[in-house]
Amino acid sequence: MSKRLASKPPSRVSAQPRFHQRASAIQEYGTVTPALPLELEQPIRLEMTEKLNQLLADTMTLRDLYKKCHWQVAGPTFYQLHLLFDKHFGEQSELVDTIAERIQLLGGISIAMAHDVAETTQLERPPRGREEVPVQLSRLLDAHQIIIGQSRELAALADKLGDDGTNDLAVSDVLRTNELQAWFVSEHLVNMPLVEAIQNSAAAD
Repeated sequence: MSKRLASKPPSRVSAQPRFHQRASAIQEYGTVTPALPLELEQPIRLEMTEKLNQLLADTMTLRDLYKKCHWQVAGPTFYQLHLLFDKHFGEQSELVDTIAERIQLLGGISIAMAHDVAETTQLERPPRGREEVPVQLSRLLDAHQIIIGQSRELAALADKLGDDGTNDLAVSDVLRTNELQAWFVSEHLVNMPLVEAIQNSAAAD
């Protein structure tokens, strides 16, 4: 009995970290787990996760575009746009997490890495250099338009297939956030005088 008490613990128990581990994926990208207690059939969940991953890739790209604009904006409107772009970046970051969690909830695998996102997104890739403010704003609006269209289509499809959770996400989270942000951005492209009103100038003449 004393020998048993003095015996060494199993070799697999160790305080030494095990580095450089690799193994096969436990679930492949583009698949969903066969059975979940969601009352949604596997083909529906597979279609939804595919659409959601496209939306996720585009939302991640828009998020990063806002951060690029936040860092690189210049000119008389620097201060207000610097703050606005960062605010929108934060809101898009929240959407990224919400969409990714919905994909995982449905039994799928959410896209995650930058190189995969770059290969998947439908949004136009901006140059590395700094662009003028009107161009930055136009790029953001073009991106919003794509995502707004996607979210409307996704909401309609989810409603048709009975996926109420995805329908709610597409409308309440993605669509409403992007509509509001697009409004804030588009108002900065209205050509208005800053110092003297045009009508007053005309009346003075």
